[in-house]
Amino acid sequence: MYVNSAYLNNQIPEIVDDTIPLKITSCGKYKMKSRDVFQTKRDRGRADYQIIYIDSGKAHFFINGKEHIVSAGNMVIYYPNVPQHYRYYNKEKTTVYWVHFTGSHVQRILDHYNIPKETGIIHSGTSPDYQWLFGQMIRELQTCRPKNDEMLTLLLRNILILVNRSLEMKTKFADTTEKEITYAMYHFRENFNKEISIDDYASECNISVCWFIRCFKQVTGQTPLQYIISLRISNAQMLLETTSYTIAQIAQEVGYDNPLYFSRLFRKQVGVSPNNYRKSYGIAPKDR
Repeated sequence: MYVNSAYLNNQIPEIVDDTIPLKITSCGKYKMKSRDVFQTKRDRGRADYQIIYIDSGKAHFFINGKEHIVSAGNMVIYYPNVPQHYRYYNKEKTTVYWVHFTGSHVQRILDHYNIPKETGIIHSGTSPDYQWLFGQMIRELQTCRPKNDEMLTLLLRNILILVNRSLEMKTKFADTTEKEITYAMYHFRENFNKEISIDDYASECNISVCWFIRCFKQVTGQTPLQYIISLRISNAQMLLETTSYTIAQIAQEVGYDNPLYFSRLFRKQVGVSPNNYRKSYGIAPKDR
């Protein structure tokens, strides 16, 4: 099992703080790899709030005595002092992100984004933005940089905004359509740094290219190509923040043979060049 987690001030015990509106206390990622089953059971729950995002595979949640099998593109929110019982299975290739938070204005904030008022499942949609935002929260907690408390609250609010947008979408999709798109998103996430032909993918799945592109955009808000670019750029940002790879090496890592094209695309998507983005994290550029 792969685990990447971080805690506020390296304090693992749960934190409840009503002196400020919102405080993120821990965040992490679980990916089932070798362990057969991972289970959490807290009969009395926790004193803080928790959101779990299912990024891939499935997760099993037991809410009010009933088992719910929750697939990728959904979240589960736990309110304070509500029993928590959930399981992940290796055979289902589960990957989840989670965050714990507290504060005097939490309920007001959740109400603002129309988050359900009781523990339950939320259809959040799937987006590479979720991976990036949770990843950023983990890094902020791990690095303890100045103003990280403000950055953490902004990152969580970004997640809640994405959830709110998904909840307010009026279009409903057939189960088969969502399954097709969910599988496609999984395929793109696993192969984003390789050459991908949208036409070839649709042909291999025996579906119309036009239908696939239209439905993909309806479900995700992006075309398949935009989604792949988002995956590549978000992974490039992570590499710029955490490694000393050259820009050319990073371009190759995320799927671009031409570093100049990669740099132009990065600037268009992020607003700054890769070198200037790296400088903002205090890392000296390796090339220009």
